[in-house]
Amino acid sequence: MAPLNPNPTEKKLSKTEKKQVFFRLMGYIWQYKFLLFLALAMTLAANLLSLAGPFLSGKAISAIENGFGKVDFDTVFFYAGLMLGFFAISAILSYLLTIVMVNISRNITYKMRKDVFDKITKLPVGFFDTNQTGDILSRISYDIDVINTSLSNDVVHILAGITTVIGALIMMLVISPIMTLVFAITVPLAIVVTKKKTKKTRPLFRKRSAKIGELNGFTEEMISGQKTLKAYLREIHTIQKYDENNDETVEVTYDAEYHGSTIGPTVNFINNLSLSLISVFGAAMYLLGGITIANISSFVLYSRKFAGPINETANIIAELQSALSAAERVFRLLDEDEEKADEIDAVSLDNPYGDIEINDVNFSYVENVPIIQNLSLKAPKGTLVAIVGPTGAGKTTLINLLMRFYDADSGSISLDGYKINNITRKDLRLAYSMVLQDTWLFHGTVYENVTYGRQDATMEEVVAACKAANIHNYIENLPDGYQTMINDDGTNISKGQKQLLTIARAMLMNTSLLILDEATSNVDTRTELNIQQAMRTLMSDKTCFIIAHRLSTIQNADHILVVNSGQIIEQGTHKELIELKGFYADLFYSQFS
Repeated sequence: MAPLNPNPTEKKLSKTEKKQVFFRLMGYIWQYKFLLFLALAMTLAANLLSLAGPFLSGKAISAIENGFGKVDFDTVFFYAGLMLGFFAISAILSYLLTIVMVNISRNITYKMRKDVFDKITKLPVGFFDTNQTGDILSRISYDIDVINTSLSNDVVHILAGITTVIGALIMMLVISPIMTLVFAITVPLAIVVTKKKTKKTRPLFRKRSAKIGELNGFTEEMISGQKTLKAYLREIHTIQKYDENNDETVEVTYDAEYHGSTIGPTVNFINNLSLSLISVFGAAMYLLGGITIANISSFVLYSRKFAGPINETANIIAELQSALSAAERVFRLLDEDEEKADEIDAVSLDNPYGDIEINDVNFSYVENVPIIQNLSLKAPKGTLVAIVGPTGAGKTTLINLLMRFYDADSGSISLDGYKINNITRKDLRLAYSMVLQDTWLFHGTVYENVTYGRQDATMEEVVAACKAANIHNYIENLPDGYQTMINDDGTNISKGQKQLLTIARAMLMNTSLLILDEATSNVDTRTELNIQQAMRTLMSDKTCFIIAHRLSTIQNADHILVVNSGQIIEQGTHKELIELKGFYADLFYSQFS
């Protein structure tokens, strides 16, 4: 197997790459431009109605003259009624706007999750060998949820804020251009503070997302290994390790949230400073006769509307930073190199014959760390090839190369005279039935699991395959027989039964080649012998590759390859290798030591 990388590094992005992340996120939003324009229209309408409030308030105040009882109540009630109506309509539009934005964010979340899952199906096996499952799941679930929350809430505030700020600024300029100059000081100051704080918080939110991914990876790993964990009494150690990871995550999250949450109060202080300056200048201008009380009242209200969105935006900067950091991780996954496309002139093999030839193959997972060196062998159609050797000798790696889960560094592998690099991956992989050491079953019926690779199989064929795999009687004794539901990954049946079901699945496939990678390691010796005998009958005239540690089960193989340090050091029949009294003979007799 390829070396695992439990802590994939999060590369720091350049300014250009950060802009690309932002525009790619906007690209997802732009796919729903009709809803977006509808949201913009409602935002504009709601804010224009809301902006009329201070103007109407000023009109109502103008109807109040100095002196006892000098109030034009009809005018006051008229403008107060208009304000109430405008605010009611604005509230309804804001409610509808929220619904539209929730629909936009829901569609974007659906599209983004679909893109990520589609991408995962196109990634090479090597990606999953070097990335934790929990971290991948964290990107699909947590990171996309963070983006969704930001889109459904923060974008609404930003859209509303832009129109409010522009409208309020225009009205303030109409009322008093001189008093508006106060914002020439406070707004640039708020921008500088926000930019400085944002520069500090962005890396913290990136680190937080990475740490949460690592924590999820560790959690998934520990939950999957509960039996081993308990068998070795490692509960306390695991809890301590989890606490360490959790503490690190909490510390990073606290730092990000703390520094992010300071932006809002700081900008709010600057905005309150602007209100104080407006009050001072307004009072001075009123005393000099340069402005009326009504206009001061309207200006103060507009100044609050002008400063409010700025303050709100500052408060949600932390959420936006978190969303952009999450988007970075999602887009990084979407940018991973996919499995190499088939050659333009790749051939299709409808009915492969089954001749395999390997010529001088070299391969390494990590550069300058060879796993397979100068490997050559021939496996004509109908041959049962057994591959044996010590752990780490390169047995499973050979299977990965045959299936093109990895490509050889040099040399060639051929099927029916065609180099496998010149055969479409679909046809190459459909040429094999495969049972691995790690059995895998999905949530579904026994019948659906057995027919996973061949959907058109009849019940008679399924039963025949299960009988050959010695699992039919067990299935018949289940509550619903072949329609019995299997839990996720087959947790409600034993490992041996899981392995027999995957063997039945492989037997059902009408293929020219069969691969068994320690496929009978979880069954008893007698069952294994029965399966070997059944497969010899069922898969006659088909090329079979079997990796086994129990050498007693491969004595009838047509050809045995003894692999050590990535090289075939011995080959021949069982009898020939025993007579040779070499490495294989030592391995064989060591079983009885």
